[in-house]
Amino acid sequence: MSDSSYTPPKVWTWDRESGGKFASINRPISGATHDKDLPVGKHPLQLYSLATPNGVKVTLLLEELLAAGHSGAEYDAWLINITEGDQFGSGFVDINPNSKIPALLDRSGDEPVRVFESGAILLHLADKFGEFLPKTGNVRTEALNWLFWQMGAGPFLGGGFGHFYAYAPEKLEYPIDRFAMEVKRQMDVLDKRLADNEYLAGSDYTIADMAVWPWYGALAFGMLYEAGEFLQVQDYKHVQRWAAQIAQRPAARRGRIVNKAWGDAADQLLERHDASDFELRTQDKLGEEGQSVL
Repeated sequence: MSDSSYTPPKVWTWDRESGGKFASINRPISGATHDKDLPVGKHPLQLYSLATPNGVKVTLLLEELLAAGHSGAEYDAWLINITEGDQFGSGFVDINPNSKIPALLDRSGDEPVRVFESGAILLHLADKFGEFLPKTGNVRTEALNWLFWQMGAGPFLGGGFGHFYAYAPEKLEYPIDRFAMEVKRQMDVLDKRLADNEYLAGSDYTIADMAVWPWYGALAFGMLYEAGEFLQVQDYKHVQRWAAQIAQRPAARRGRIVNKAWGDAADQLLERHDASDFELRTQDKLGEEGQSVL
C-alpha cells in the first residue's frame, strides 16, 4: 500500500486545481454557466450527446429502431462537447438539469417532452415504438433488471475504476485495487448470466443489452481505458461471445460512431441528420457482413 495518507478537513472546500483530466469541467454546483440555445433539426427526435458509452446506448437503439422500419425514429444528433463545457449551456440545462449527456427532446407530440438519463431515454423510446422491450411479462421484467443493473454498476466502472486507473492525477493503489476487484466481479456476474442465455434478458435482444454493451463490450475488447490486459478480460468467454455478436449488428456499427469526435476521422460522425450521413464517413468502416469494427 502507498505510504501517503490524507486526513479530511472538518469542512470540504473546492480546490479548482484538483481532479485530474476533467478538473476544468467539474464543479460542486449545478446550473448553466452561459447562455446558449440548442440547435433543432427537422426530425421529431432531437438528441444532444457525445459518443461516450452512455451516449452510444441511445444511438444504438435509434439505429436499431430505424433498421426495424420505424421511420418515426429518424433523429438529429447534435454534438455536445463535454470537455468544452457544452453541457452547461442554458439550452442543454433546460433539457437536462443534471448537465450530463445524453439528453433527448421528443417533439413528436403536441408538447415537446424532455428525457434525460440514458436508461430513461432507452425506456421511453422502447415503449414509444414497441420494440426491444416487451410491454408485459417476465422478459420485460428481466430486461429491466439488467437495464437498472447497468445504471447501478456503471459508476463503479466509469467514475470509479476508469477515473483512478486512467484519469486521476496520481496513481493510487487502494482505489485502483478496490475498483478493479469490483469491475471483475461485475464481469463475472455478466459472464455467468450469458453462459446460459444468448442475451441478458434471455433469447431476445433488448435495451438491456444496448445499455450494457457500450461499457462492458468495450471493456471485453480491451478498448475501455486500455485496461484489457490489466483486468484479464479474455477470461470472460461468454461476455466475449456476446460482445462480438452485438458488434456484428449493422445498427450497432452505425450507432457507435454517431457524435464521435476522436480517433480515426473516417470512424467519426460528429452530427447525424440523415441515414446518408454515414456513407462518406463509414463506408470503409462498416466492414463486410459479420466483421466487427470494435
